[in-house]
Amino acid sequence: MTDTLLDWKPVPPPPHAPIDGRYVAVQPLDVARHGDDLWHALQGPDSDPALWDYLPYGPFAERSAFDDWLQDKQGSRDPLFFTVIDKATARAVGLLSFLRIAPADGCIEIGHIAFGRAMQRSPASTEAIWLLIRLAMDDLGNRRLEWKCNARNARSMRAAGRLGFTQEGLFRQHAVIKGQNRDTAWFSMIDSEWPQHRDALQRWLSPDNFDEQGKQRQRLEELRIR
Repeated sequence: MTDTLLDWKPVPPPPHAPIDGRYVAVQPLDVARHGDDLWHALQGPDSDPALWDYLPYGPFAERSAFDDWLQDKQGSRDPLFFTVIDKATARAVGLLSFLRIAPADGCIEIGHIAFGRAMQRSPASTEAIWLLIRLAMDDLGNRRLEWKCNARNARSMRAAGRLGFTQEGLFRQHAVIKGQNRDTAWFSMIDSEWPQHRDALQRWLSPDNFDEQGKQRQRLEELRIR
């Protein structure tokens, strides 16, 4: 393979600013404003017990430890954490972030995704990720968007494929997380692929794609191959 000379200029880093969607709003993590709701969504009696299985932190037995963890994430700029607000209830229901931010290369990753049970397998969860993808690819002009997960994390693997990421390979014995080996699956989406994925995501998120009971009329994968 020969090297290709690019007419390339570094992209801006992502702003830590609110993004408004139809179902959710994505806002910079603010412990004072979001802490109570996030504790309820991520650690409350109705939360998903499997949520923390593949994350390098949690679960949290005490609220003080959870708040300390949130406070640390609030001050971080890489990863850059956002809270997901359900617009129907005005409550915080999840977290996600940009990380491995490399403006000089036009490369950025979405990760540290922790969605409460109410968000999972919903338009809200898809839209929250869509808002960050659109910012990274359209507004900032990145060339490459990454998604990585534990290779045993079937939910994250399925989500990456559904959203249109291409699996690139497996980093064997990549890390030790909570005393267990982690083989890391790497996925990416590049700028030449993004227009097709953007069109499919926009059509899937349209209110016309859901019936009166909120059931999808067409799956995202079906819309992407049209």
